[in-house]
Amino acid sequence: MTTREDASALVRRMQECFNSRRFDEAADLHTPGFFSHPLGTTGFEAGKAAWRTLVARYPGMRVVAQDILVDGDRAAVRSTVEGLSAADGDAKPVLFEIFRFEDGRFAEIWGASTGFPHSNSPEELLAG
Repeated sequence: MTTREDASALVRRMQECFNSRRFDEAADLHTPGFFSHPLGTTGFEAGKAAWRTLVARYPGMRVVAQDILVDGDRAAVRSTVEGLSAADGDAKPVLFEIFRFEDGRFAEIWGASTGFPHSNSPEELLAG
């Protein structure tokens, strides 16, 4: 079982890997059988490719955890997204993710976003 402190630290380490563009280092934080529900893939290689796509479109993009709620082997995370220019009055982009942990590593992810520029949400960018 992953402790609350371990889960929070793991989420923050993953976000730091994204924010510093150390994508290969982030792979070590995921189990070999890691499953991404948003991408519909097993393993972290598709996740690294998705991260590269996002930072190519938004070079200044950073994610910052605002809330990390842990319950057993799962954590719900609400993160703000920095480095994107939003239209005046638009809400800042936010990511909502749920992670399942196994042996102190990420085993599964579910996620959604809101507030991204129209037709540029992570889900839409990665689907096309």
